[in-house]
Amino acid sequence: MTDMPLPPADADDRRAIKPVICYPNETLPEAPVALYQAARETARKIDEVLIPARDARCFEVPAGQFFRISSVEGPQVGDLNLWNSKDLRERFFSGKTRALHGTHITSGERMWTCLPTLRPMATIVHDTLGWYGIDGYGGSVHDVIGTRCDPYTGNLLSGDQYHYCCHSNLTRALAAHTGMPPHEAEPYVHDVLNVFMCTGFTRDTGQYFMKASPVRPGDYLEFFAEIDLLGALSACPGGDCSSEHSSDTAACYPLLVEVFAPEEGALEGWRSPSINGYDRSHGLGG
Repeated sequence: MTDMPLPPADADDRRAIKPVICYPNETLPEAPVALYQAARETARKIDEVLIPARDARCFEVPAGQFFRISSVEGPQVGDLNLWNSKDLRERFFSGKTRALHGTHITSGERMWTCLPTLRPMATIVHDTLGWYGIDGYGGSVHDVIGTRCDPYTGNLLSGDQYHYCCHSNLTRALAAHTGMPPHEAEPYVHDVLNVFMCTGFTRDTGQYFMKASPVRPGDYLEFFAEIDLLGALSACPGGDCSSEHSSDTAACYPLLVEVFAPEEGALEGWRSPSINGYDRSHGLGG
């Protein structure tokens, strides 16, 4: 360990400089949440997928429909990947979602696609855990700061070969749904929205932490599909993530995904978002 350098004479002054928000979001296109919620009131259920404990499944949601992720048997967190169902290269961008909205997202906020498309792909329209806020430890729910539990980090830290972590679960689910062999599907698996997971950063060391999720059976997170979506959801082997993940010791439960289609004409005037308007010249001309 290297020695800690002595602070300069003006260390306190440097620390006292006020922060500046990197991406002021007042000019973000506003989601028409009231329109979505009105359309949802008369929507009918057209599909459902039960996600087994310690496993993952895929589901599809056409643009203009809704999907709900529910806790159904016990406290359980889930790792969510989303892609453009017509082009898997366009996928959820957790880093930019975090930069635009914050470390955790809730009703009225959006999941954004990766560069170069950078457009809304799903909007949260209802969150039964919206009451939780930020607790005394700095923890909150539905984070976009964790990556997903994976076998590579597990092998790095403990030398094991655990296959039912969320990365592997999502890889198997995508391979099964698309017909790709696992080694071709794996590169499409990406950083997740940690649905129902309660996380934050420690104040003293800045380390990513998890704690028991406040989710209970009947809680749900509901989304509006802004584009045609392929989703994959893993029921994390950490269960409610109160102790550890990437092992078979935690109590784990299924998660339910339901898809709802609004009535004809309920979304009058709505259009699926266009891809980002940047001209992609990168300063090199047309």
